[in-house]
Amino acid sequence: MSENVMVASGAVAVFGATGHTGRFVVAELLRRGLRPIAIARSAEAFAAANFREPDVLCCPATVGDEGSLMRALAGAEAVINCAGPFLDTADALAAAAVKSGIHYVDVSAEQPSVRTTLEKFDEPAREAGIAIIPGMGFYGGFADLLVTATLGDWTSADTIDILIGLDSWHPTRGTRVTGERNKATRMVVSEGRLSPLVLPPAQKHWEFGSGLGSQIVSEMPFSEIVLISRHVKTAELHTYLSAVALSDIRDKATPAPKAADPTGRSAQQFVVEVVARREGASRRTVARGQDIYAFTAPLVCEVVERLLGRQFSHAGAHAPSEILNAEEVLTALRPDHLAFEIAAR
Repeated sequence: MSENVMVASGAVAVFGATGHTGRFVVAELLRRGLRPIAIARSAEAFAAANFREPDVLCCPATVGDEGSLMRALAGAEAVINCAGPFLDTADALAAAAVKSGIHYVDVSAEQPSVRTTLEKFDEPAREAGIAIIPGMGFYGGFADLLVTATLGDWTSADTIDILIGLDSWHPTRGTRVTGERNKATRMVVSEGRLSPLVLPPAQKHWEFGSGLGSQIVSEMPFSEIVLISRHVKTAELHTYLSAVALSDIRDKATPAPKAADPTGRSAQQFVVEVVARREGASRRTVARGQDIYAFTAPLVCEVVERLLGRQFSHAGAHAPSEILNAEEVLTALRPDHLAFEIAAR
């Protein structure tokens, strides 16, 4: 985290702490000197995760038992929801966070979940004086930060393209379950308004440079469309994903991620490019990193740490860039977790 950000010393609850992404989040909170409250459904899940106590407090809870959630959140200053499908978990967790008076952040890539959380909990969060940021993961909030940093002093754009390059995508069990649960029509911004994705999705070739090279990308919008469209005026907003990644995730035989280093990260490489155009001018940002699941941990923890330090502009339910300085958040992730460059502004 940036040195000029003051942080409260507090506990952060992690719902879905024993899952693949949740374990990375717990480890990242510990690295930052914060105390995780790990929340999962069963003692068996905690045993498998092998969290070290007393550094990590383990609390069983389920979304179907409000009392268990309230007990698990007692003493926390924020909660990070890592348990998808978020269509099934976000509502109960966000409501419990509001009732507890603590910040809520999730890592949902699901457009319907993020949209509902923003609409339903904005006023309650304002009244409670807390921040609610849904979709603060690799798919979603990351692109929101990149787009905002790319635009700089532009107040609008004619077109914005987000191009996500992956050399592979080995999905977690949670990703597969979410894909089966989330059958909603995907939305893009076309002609200045949210509109259904045109099928079949558009495809094109994109040169991602060193490492990934030239790839075919297919239009595949995630929760970033909902987040960005709240505060960025543009006629066209589209997200494209590597065809090889889509092929991997659609293949039931593709295995789960496998650790390739001592931190547990897989060998997966990612490149995310944002290209914004306005009146004949263009601006471009390129971000590179390793393992989309592992990367989500420092990303979401950086945001939560800023919420704990009151380094956000106002309470309510928001896209991250509505209440945080996007470029500062991204810069704080360099060089350990992210390489990014605003190539043209």
